[in-house]
Amino acid sequence: MNITMEDIHIETIKQLREFLNGSKKLVLRLSTIEEKYSFIDDTVDRLEYGKRKKKEKRVIIRYVKKLTGYKHSQLFRLIERSLVGDLVRKPYVRKTDYHRVYTTSDIKLLEKTDELHLRLNAHATHEIMRREFSIFHHTEFANLSGISVSHIDNLRKRPIYTASWVNGTKPRQVPIGTTMKPEPNNAPGSIRVDTVHQRDVYYINAVDEITQWEVVVCVPVIAESCLLPALQILLDSFPFVIFNFHSDRGSEFINRIVAHLLNKLLINQTKSRSRQCNDNALAETKNGSVIRKNMGYGHMDKKIVATTNTFYQTYFTPYLNFHRPCGYVTETIRDHKGRERNIYGQYTTPYEKLKEVSASQNKNFLKPGQSFEKLDTIAYKMSDNEFATLVREKQNTLFELNISYHKTG
Repeated sequence: MNITMEDIHIETIKQLREFLNGSKKLVLRLSTIEEKYSFIDDTVDRLEYGKRKKKEKRVIIRYVKKLTGYKHSQLFRLIERSLVGDLVRKPYVRKTDYHRVYTTSDIKLLEKTDELHLRLNAHATHEIMRREFSIFHHTEFANLSGISVSHIDNLRKRPIYTASWVNGTKPRQVPIGTTMKPEPNNAPGSIRVDTVHQRDVYYINAVDEITQWEVVVCVPVIAESCLLPALQILLDSFPFVIFNFHSDRGSEFINRIVAHLLNKLLINQTKSRSRQCNDNALAETKNGSVIRKNMGYGHMDKKIVATTNTFYQTYFTPYLNFHRPCGYVTETIRDHKGRERNIYGQYTTPYEKLKEVSASQNKNFLKPGQSFEKLDTIAYKMSDNEFATLVREKQNTLFELNISYHKTG
């Protein structure tokens, strides 16, 4: 149904306001662009839009907007054109005389250059093509020698280029370790390992998944000469047998040297899965709540690595495992959307948790020559606060030694 509307009797701003107030619930739209342009041109001339005050212009704009449906920005442009002259729709003419500057053969030359040089950045590629023409006089590069740097990336996105170009960097499967989430089977001995960088030194942090028994070792660099002795100290520091070694996919642990050491000790090696951020979350959480909280973020000198390891083995590791309680999951709740939330209902030390797991399964997980009687003498020789006081004193001594090395250079 077509409705014809004549507004020739609307000549004042007051009449426009009355019309707008009375037609708030009506949706009025002109159908074609020609009708809209003619209506705008007639309204601007008839109501003398150019001579009106600002408030009056707003009423006219509301009126024209209601009948055309145009947005403010487009409506203002059309009104300005109407004030200059007749508002006529500009005919669209498709350009048929365009000229391609860089042809298919040019794109193939670019592709060949990228293949030979393993796809350098656009600046380096531009210089190569300039040299090919200006210095080595290869005329086929005459067109490409004047290309802009930014347009090289545009040509690399063309279907002709992407159809045959294969990036030289290809992912490959490293045959070291098994990509999987480790299964501890409710037995201590499956450790999660990660590294923490503190300027000139690295900390290797290992945490058992079931008991949260934690051992930290300091090394000056991630290299074979330092890594193997440090891993040997780390594995020997656990009182129970280690059967699984899990890390992320970094090269500090996923290499043949570490694999050979673990294989010799009959320890299974696993690595985190892609896009599964929780596979090594336990070690990464301890990096912040233990390493960073105690050692801070300041610069540590390489000269005190040996002193730091002595502090770790003598004071820090016993403090973490015998005197510092950890939270353990006692219940997992699943909401209506399927999301899981862990309830940490138990807080105890890793040593007490180790005794609890051994008693509940009626199994001795300790290494040969190790016993709970020996460990009890360490755990109950001093109270938690007494041992923490000793740890802070030794830690301050370590930091003062580090400062003295900084001052002496």
